Amino acid sequence: MQKGEELSSLVQQCAILAVLLEVSGYPKPGNVHRIHDEHKTRYEHFLAGAVAIGPSIKGAALNGCLVASGEINLNETNVGKHILRAVKDTSSFQCGGNVNLGTILLFVPLAVAAGMTLSYGRVTADELRRNVERVMEKTTPIDTLDVYEAIDIAHPGGLGKVEKFDVTNKLSKSLIKENGVSLQDVFRISAGWDNISKEWITGMKITFEVGYPTFLKVYSESRDVNIATVHTFLRILSKNPDSLIQRKMNKEKAVEISERAAKILEEGGLLKETGKALCWKLDEELQGFKGRLNPGTTADLTASSIFVALLEGFRF
Repeated sequence: MQKGEELSSLVQQCAILAVLLEVSGYPKPGNVHRIHDEHKTRYEHFLAGAVAIGPSIKGAALNGCLVASGEINLNETNVGKHILRAVKDTSSFQCGGNVNLGTILLFVPLAVAAGMTLSYGRVTADELRRNVERVMEKTTPIDTLDVYEAIDIAHPGGLGKVEKFDVTNKLSKSLIKENGVSLQDVFRISAGWDNISKEWITGMKITFEVGYPTFLKVYSESRDVNIATVHTFLRILSKNPDSLIQRKMNKEKAVEISERAAKILEEGGLLKETGKALCWKLDEELQGFKGRLNPGTTADLTASSIFVALLEGFRF
């Protein structure tokens, strides 16, 4: 048990630091960062949200350790319960609204997988990814119901309506019970228009194949965590039109912003004056857009990419 406590505490520390680094990265075009606040949601609300998820992440990681020791099965890790706790804790710890639902949806299964992986030895990205796929595949209808409650509490913007198991439809919960619908089943339905859902059915492809390697590569070249964070954000955005913007506006606008992100990187990003100027210009335009265009899903994926790097041993 002492070993599990130590390992789960390490996972908790990595998770909190990953969120703090992500939200502190600037300028991440369109999003809150250390020198730009929204009207109701400020930088410090995100800092509070980072701290608030700590206990749930530790609990999820500890369950991963218990899986590794054979004390519980994979379908008993209570992924949904830990997601719900993280959302409740975030809601009670700050007044800026939903600051981290997408991040929590990615971090909790990663934390379980990290607890498993650390119990066997040192974390490698490949082994962590294999374990997170196993965790996601073994979620239950109870996990799904807990996540639906978490979404009710968080009130994320731009959800829209779907025909089957719609989160805003009260009948969905009884249908989930009757049909034995797991979290992965639900995310499979929404993966076509939501990048967080897509991560759940692809073994976190964007995190492990785009974000995580970009973060490490850019840091090794620049020795600057902020530049690595912003370039990771831009790389993910350039290759994956942000699904929050797509739901708020349309696919064309999301693609246009992705093309702008790609252009910033082509011009050197924060490593060159031309790229830096383009980055600040896009940030200003998105922040000033009526209704504000924030690539929030991209921020969540940036955070999960940094989390993987920290779990593997990245330090600065």
